[in-house]
Order: sequence, then structure tokens, then C-alpha cells
Amino acid sequence: MKTAHDLVAAAKTRVQEISILDADQAIGEADLLLDVREADEYAAGHLSGAVHISRGMLEFKFSSNPALQPRDLKIVLYCKTSGRAALSAVALHEMGYLNVQSLAGGFDAWVSAGKPVVKPQSPSFE
Repeated sequence: MKTAHDLVAAAKTRVQEISILDADQAIGEADLLLDVREADEYAAGHLSGAVHISRGMLEFKFSSNPALQPRDLKIVLYCKTSGRAALSAVALHEMGYLNVQSLAGGFDAWVSAGKPVVKPQSPSFE
């Protein structure tokens, strides 16, 4: 029986991962920066300009949203450490999307590199 780790390892052999060093350029050239983490993870902090679609809803959201129909969209996606993003990239490839990249190391690598994160504003009681 395969484990989640096995599935992620297999997915990573099939997807194009971009390094943190190349991330800014790839994100700048992308039509869509996609965060596939859970809603609470996204709400706690995310990359500027990222759209949230959790991994579990990915295929359904892409199938039902006309703006996401063009198969030549340039998509960069990420999750916490890159496992869910790799699985998501494979799913999008299987749906016919041609330009899908995954951020190596995910959100954690982005934060470790000292790159900016959008965080919700705390309420002010002043």
C-alpha cells in the first residue's frame, strides 16, 4: 500500500518545482498564484496576491470557474512544505493545464528566506 509520502515523492518526479531563488520571477510572470493549503493556514498568512483554493476542492473549483478554464494559464502554486502543491500540480497537469509550477519547500521555505507574507490585521482597540 502506498503512503502519502510515496504519492508526494512520485508527484515530485512529474512536476516542475521552482526554487525560492527563482520564485519572484516565476510569480511575477504567472497568471495565477495559488495557495492550496487549508483556509485557516491561508488566513494565518500567505504570499501577496495568492488566491486560496484548498487541495481538496482544487479540481472542482477549476472545473466550475470560467476564469480558470484556459489550459495555457501560467500557474504557480504552493502549500506548507510542497507536498500538497506537488499533488495539486499533477492533478492540474492531468486536467490539461500546460504551465504549472510548484514552489519548492512551500510557504515554510518562503518564510525561512525572509520573504514578505501577508498577515491579517489584528483589531485595534486604541
